[in-house]
Amino acid sequence: MAAVVEGKSGEGKVWGLCKMSFWHKTTGGSGGTSSASSTQTLTHHTSSQSGGGGGGYAGEGLNGEQQRRREQRQKNSGMSSVAKSLLPARRRLRLDPASKLYFPYEPGKQVRSAIRIRNGTKSHVGFKFQTTAPKSCFMRPPGAILAPGESLIATVFKFVEHPENNESSQDQKSRVKFKILSLKVPGPMDYVPELFEEQKEQVSVEQILRVVFLDPDRPCPQMEKLKRQLAEADVAAEARKKPPEDNAGPKIVGEGLVIDEWKERRERYLARQQGEAADSV
Repeated sequence: MAAVVEGKSGEGKVWGLCKMSFWHKTTGGSGGTSSASSTQTLTHHTSSQSGGGGGGYAGEGLNGEQQRRREQRQKNSGMSSVAKSLLPARRRLRLDPASKLYFPYEPGKQVRSAIRIRNGTKSHVGFKFQTTAPKSCFMRPPGAILAPGESLIATVFKFVEHPENNESSQDQKSRVKFKILSLKVPGPMDYVPELFEEQKEQVSVEQILRVVFLDPDRPCPQMEKLKRQLAEADVAAEARKKPPEDNAGPKIVGEGLVIDEWKERRERYLARQQGEAADSV
C-alpha cells in the first residue's frame, strides 16, 4: 500500500511536474502568443497611428505636392513669360523692303528712298518714323493711320555727306538708323505724333531699318525697284495735292461764269411775272 501510495504520489509528482511543465509551456506559449499578439496589436496600433499620422503626413505630403506643382507652374509661367518677352512681337505692319532702306550713293546730294507700309491686321493701326539723324533725314509722311489692309509708300530723304579721312560708305551708313513704330487705334482718326507719347505702353517697334547705299550707275534689282516705288510715291503725292471735288457748290461753266441755281430760278420767276403783266395790259 505504501508503495502504491508512493507510486501514486510519485505519479502525482510526475503528473504535477508534467502538468507544471505543460502549464509553463502553455503559459509560455500563451505568453508568447499574447506577446506576439501584443506585438501585433502594438504594431497594428502603431501602423494605425502611423496611418492616422500618415494621413496627416499624407495630407501634408499632398499639400507639399500641390505646393510643388504650384511652384512648378509659376516657374513655367515665369519661363514662358520670359520666353515670350524674348520672342519677337507679332507684326502689325508689312514692310517692303522688310529691313533695309536703299539709297543711291551720291555724296553731297540729298537722295531718296522708299518703303511700302501695309496694315496686315483687322484693326486700324498707326505708324511713326524715328531716326537717329533728324537733322539730315526726314520722312514723308512721318506717320499715318492705316485702315485694315490699307497701304502707302513712304519716302525717306537723306543728305549724303562726303567721306572724311578715307571713310567708306559702310562707315557712313552705320551711323544712321531708322525705326518704325506701330500703335493699334480704336478706329479711323487723324494722325498726331502725341498719340504715341500718350499710349507709349502699347507702342511696338515694328522694325529697325538698316541703310544700304547703291551705286546709281550700276543697274541692280534693288535700284529698279526703288525707282518704281519712288515714281508711285510721286503720283500719290500729286494726287493728295489736288483739292477734293465739291459738287455741292456753284457750278463753274466756261471761264469764270458762275451759275447759281437760286439766281436762275429767280430770273425765271421775274421773267414769268413780266410776261403775265404784259399779257394783262
